[in-house]
Amino acid sequence: MAETLALVDYGAGNLRSVANALKAAGAEGVVVTADPAVVRAADRVVLPGVGAFKACIGALRGVSGLVEAMEERVLVGGAPFLGICVGMQLLADRGVEHGVTEGLGWIGGEVRVIEPADPSIKVPHMGWNDVAPMPHEGGAELIEPGEAYFLHSYHFVTDAGAHIAAMSDHGGGIVAAVARDNILGVQFHPEKSQSYGLSLLARFLEWKP
Repeated sequence: MAETLALVDYGAGNLRSVANALKAAGAEGVVVTADPAVVRAADRVVLPGVGAFKACIGALRGVSGLVEAMEERVLVGGAPFLGICVGMQLLADRGVEHGVTEGLGWIGGEVRVIEPADPSIKVPHMGWNDVAPMPHEGGAELIEPGEAYFLHSYHFVTDAGAHIAAMSDHGGGIVAAVARDNILGVQFHPEKSQSYGLSLLARFLEWKP
């Protein structure tokens, strides 16, 4: 029996391209859903996200019971979880775009605007950039060195170095991935990162944390 993978639909992700990439990587039971019952029963959970932190967390919390279902399935039930772009950023304690907004608080940190040390370096951080894995436990074993596609103006800042799974550089260090236990978040877009992204998704589909 094929695993079910809940691709969380809260109106703030490029769901079709992520779903297509997951299927290309070998996923069979991809269900695009906002139904807490489906999330609660899924074998794996993927949270995409594009746009502003405040709007995304507001939309996620706006679906009754969805955050609770994710917490029950991922934090309590131990289902492998992947957050993509803003879906990764929502794992933080808070975001500071348009005022302070509480995040999910799954991985300690704060989402702030990118401030390159070199003023000639443009924001947003857009295009292909290196992904450098960091020594780490948890989902970091899924991250391999390579190049991925980024598109973001805000980044995950954390003092919890143990949870940094990979770094990139854009006028200074940028957290490219965070991880702990059965949770992995990537700032880049696997669905836009060609073979590098598909191979990461394939490893996620096989991951048994």
